[in-house]
Amino acid sequence: MQERIHDALRRNAVDEALALAQEWAAQAPDDASAQRSLSAALALAGAPAAALVALDQAILLAPDEAGLHFERAALLLRQRDTGAARVALDESLGLDPNHLPSYLAQAQVALTQGDLAEAERLSRTAARIDADDPRLVALNALLALRRGEPDAAIALASAASVQLRDDPQLLSVLGFGYLAKQHWAFAEQAFRRVSELLPDARALWPLLAQLAARQGRPDEAFERVAPLLADPATATPALRRAAGLHALQAGRGEEALEHLRAALSAGPDRAVLRGLMALWRERDDREDALATLEAALATSPASGDLWGARLALETPGTAEGNRVLQRWLAAMPDHVPALETAMFDRDRAGDLAAVAGFAGRLVQLQPGHPAAEQFLVEARLAGDPDAALAQARAAVAAQPTEEARTAMRGWLGRLLDRAGRTAEALAHWRALHADFSAARLPLPPFTDAIDAWPPLASAAVDAPSPMLVWGLPGSGIERVVETLAAAGGPVLSDRFGSQAPVDPLRSPQTGQALRSGAIDPAQVVAQWRGHLPARGIADGNVVDWLPWWDNALLLALRPHLPEGLLLVAVRDPRDMLLDWLASGSPVPLALESPEAAAEWLAQGLEQVADLHQQDLYPHRLLRLDGAIDSPPQLATVIGQALGIQLPPLPATQRRMPPGRWRDYADELAGPFERLAAVAARLGYPDA
Repeated sequence: MQERIHDALRRNAVDEALALAQEWAAQAPDDASAQRSLSAALALAGAPAAALVALDQAILLAPDEAGLHFERAALLLRQRDTGAARVALDESLGLDPNHLPSYLAQAQVALTQGDLAEAERLSRTAARIDADDPRLVALNALLALRRGEPDAAIALASAASVQLRDDPQLLSVLGFGYLAKQHWAFAEQAFRRVSELLPDARALWPLLAQLAARQGRPDEAFERVAPLLADPATATPALRRAAGLHALQAGRGEEALEHLRAALSAGPDRAVLRGLMALWRERDDREDALATLEAALATSPASGDLWGARLALETPGTAEGNRVLQRWLAAMPDHVPALETAMFDRDRAGDLAAVAGFAGRLVQLQPGHPAAEQFLVEARLAGDPDAALAQARAAVAAQPTEEARTAMRGWLGRLLDRAGRTAEALAHWRALHADFSAARLPLPPFTDAIDAWPPLASAAVDAPSPMLVWGLPGSGIERVVETLAAAGGPVLSDRFGSQAPVDPLRSPQTGQALRSGAIDPAQVVAQWRGHLPARGIADGNVVDWLPWWDNALLLALRPHLPEGLLLVAVRDPRDMLLDWLASGSPVPLALESPEAAAEWLAQGLEQVADLHQQDLYPHRLLRLDGAIDSPPQLATVIGQALGIQLPPLPATQRRMPPGRWRDYADELAGPFERLAAVAARLGYPDA
């Protein structure tokens, strides 16, 4: 139907296009595309006011569709001369070749149909009549916006607004220009003015709500759309979705649940599902989650997102989890995520034949699928290692991007290790580190030992209980953090992202600055505390994952953060070095050679030994050697250290087993010798 309408519009068969559009809108009143086509036909028929009503309804049905808002701006421009709209189009057919409004009207119709080239051609023709006409400048501003040139759009709209002050279309263009540049406050100011100028600007309310939310005002965002939710004519599923997400962000759980449930009933949506799952977890409401998801699956059985959410309600490896997975596979037998989930599930269960079956099916559906190719190779490794490794090298070379090849190269190194080809594995890892050393951070120096420490202060009775978590490369610290986070604790990993807090604990130089007296110890802790509210921690109870540690930090922590607790993950130092070589580290550190890495690890672990043996600060040493590959054991180790019970994570990618370093004793004899003394201090055997 849409193509028939557009064809009629292109032929200027206005009555035919209008009749078709009215028929479609009557048949599909909740279809934004139908309302959009009706608006285009009404505009061409010389009824821009009615066109605006239809377009506003389309916006309420699809408030996030930017193109609808652009078309609204074009209609507002047309409404400056509503009586002449149809006349302008007639004159454009040849009655008056110098009639500027006709070219402007035709250009606006072209914009409505998405034909930027035609609109630009008409603009150039109109410029030969009057290049300075503010209506033409306004049209060019809109064209710049549609071309993705917000700076030009803002400049043109600002120039035209000198003569067309308070023009809604120009204000809309300015608003969208500022929106494109993420100048939220200026965009909001422009759209608020449009809303004041027009008698009924309800279609702008969802946009104004989004802008309020962007500026950290989710409560206001929800209140902005609330009146539309009270009217059945405007309470569309898309609006319910927006309202539910605003309410969720504002912490208004009941309202969020109501509107997100209503939005989900209209069809699967990933953001809606994420919001609902968060609310159900927070309320521990498995019953409502099951009922809602099963109802949604009854109407949308071919939604992978719904099945994924439903499966997430079950414990991996249980009979009920397996039943849900089998239902998913039955409903979507060729769905790649379903097959991937089944493949990993069977891998956790140790069912190698089933793993190979699912992997083979995935490769048929998606040739070169990285995980499936890996499983197929690993299935051959024990029986024919030469063939498996040749297949692995071919799979690495076949990856389409450097990022994918890098990930696969890490896997190839682990295969060489599992095949017992230690010299080849070590050479492979060294080459991999060398390729990326320039893009990684240099190893920061550790400070020398400190002879005299400030006294450890007494913690106040009502003080919060912050935890600092740290581990050297190869320690497995990331799995400690993942386990704590999965239990719902206030775990912060933001120091490893693009929004890291700019406090003293961010810098590896802080220890040296404290030791030299260049920084005030009290200020170190005060600044750390001062950044917590912006990181989402209001009461001081936090688990803060540190990328760096130096015992010199205790010059600040002992007197000014006595209530803190430091968790340090360790393994046999030689296994840590081998793990770092094979798997890298959470902090992207340059590993120039095993010898340099062993020297740096030894210095860091000697500080750990000092901390532990001298009991320099409240701490727990988490020995992860036997727990690194066992989520239940890992949860037990951490839970016992903290006196709490933690749920285990699902199974994760296996690391090399404890003591694997002995198989590399010849290839890494020098680095292991450097680590032997500190290994003994930490209680690990010599051989």
